[in-house]
Amino acid sequence: MKSKIPFYYHIVFFFLLFITYILWDIGLNDRKIEIIMKGIYYGVTSTYMLSLFCIYVLNFYFFCEWFLNKKKLLFYILTIPVSLLLFTAVRYFVEEVVVYNITGVHNYYEEAREITYYIKDNFFYGLPAVILSALTFLFWQFQTAQHQNQELLLENKKAEFQMLKAQVSPHFLFNTLNSFYSQLILKDDKMADDVLVLSDLLRYVITETDKDEAVLSKEIQFIKNYIHLQKKRFEDQLFLDFKVEGNYANEKIISSALIHFVENVFKHGKLNDETKKAMISIEIKNDFLEISTFNYCLDGENYSSTGIGFDNLTKRLEYTYKNEFILKKTEENNTFKTYLKIPLRK
Repeated sequence: MKSKIPFYYHIVFFFLLFITYILWDIGLNDRKIEIIMKGIYYGVTSTYMLSLFCIYVLNFYFFCEWFLNKKKLLFYILTIPVSLLLFTAVRYFVEEVVVYNITGVHNYYEEAREITYYIKDNFFYGLPAVILSALTFLFWQFQTAQHQNQELLLENKKAEFQMLKAQVSPHFLFNTLNSFYSQLILKDDKMADDVLVLSDLLRYVITETDKDEAVLSKEIQFIKNYIHLQKKRFEDQLFLDFKVEGNYANEKIISSALIHFVENVFKHGKLNDETKKAMISIEIKNDFLEISTFNYCLDGENYSSTGIGFDNLTKRLEYTYKNEFILKKTEENNTFKTYLKIPLRK
């Protein structure tokens, strides 16, 4: 989960910290200090705070993102001495190079600027920046996770409500379909089989799609049933290559994820032109599932206007798989491609 905290938050935070430090120092210090000495003193404090801010930002956006975010605590701890050494280097550059070239004044006397002494004297001064950035990162990640949880709960409630609206006496519906099947089986085997497929498809929608996870074999069977009925709709004018490769059984994935991609192909794709075939490919290998789709767009179709479902799916994937999934979509030259890779759960 990547942090999306606005950068100006850090700037405002450090500015307030700097002002608080000065006010606190003035409040405790009753000595009469000359104006010039005050300027020099707070100038040094400013360069120190600037050096702290540089290491704070480095630690927050790189070391915390690379290691702390991925729960690699040992690796993160190993970066702390690196951050402290970098703080020493940044402070030396700011105070003893930049400020010296502007004012002609060193912060440290000549002997203290010797590299070994300078590192030893400044090494732990950068620790507040490391601690503050780590705590800020963890706090923001916690807030982000809480916000995503709330959004997911809201989306689930909306989905449940829509599902309840659609479930107008499902038992009556299934009984009716079974009655049709019983009558047709004696007259038209193909039509009876289609009714049975429709019944299975509706049963899956009503009983399974409200769950957080789905059994992969059932999800793929649902897609096969869906495509089977779509072929009837297109009256043998459906030009689509559909394939499933790999072994699968009781592995679990996030529910209704695969049908999102399949449904979009039928909803927005040009499928009745033999020269512009669409493609849906599902591959299972090495405990991962990959689904790829390709289709030509219908004339005047604008995918950017239908992005709500994709955004909702992205949120669900982030919540379920964190950083373990890959999701891509590409629209170019009147074609549309999608790709998803997710881990399988036993």
